[in-house]
Amino acid sequence: MSQGKKLCVLVCQNRSCKEAGSPEVLAAFEGVQTHNYEVIAADCQGQCSSGPTVRILPEETWYCRVQPTDVPVIVEQHLKGGKPVQAKLNPRIHMRF
Repeated sequence: MSQGKKLCVLVCQNRSCKEAGSPEVLAAFEGVQTHNYEVIAADCQGQCSSGPTVRILPEETWYCRVQPTDVPVIVEQHLKGGKPVQAKLNPRIHMRF
């Protein structure tokens, strides 16, 4: 994460993600919002089978099956610390070797 650049947290709010609990995930991010990132309720991110989906821009980090209890870890480790949370990365996008 580059210093001084504001991150954008997109939380999908389309049908299947909503059914999987994305409104609660969005509320959790909004509840701990800090100055270095902005939270946006997003349209479909095209990862419906692995929702709720959270996408971090501009770096294009994709998280899948995010639950409200995951949000504090993502905020502290990734958004504040700059280190993605490996266990929640979408394996269809972030392939591990």
